[in-house]
Amino acid sequence: MTEEPKLSEELKKMEYEDLLPVEKKLIGYSLILGTVLLGFLVWVSYTFFPAGH
Repeated sequence: MTEEPKLSEELKKMEYEDLLPVEKKLIGYSLILGTVLLGFLVWVSYTFFPAGH
């Protein structure tokens, strides 16, 4: 029987590829959206549930 290649071996064979500009934009938008939503949730928490703070 032939042995299946291991993941680490396959990853070593792969060539490095830079991110596309659209991928960089999507990553940036995701980080910005996550930060804004986290800030919004903190604001909601302090505004509507002040007892724990």
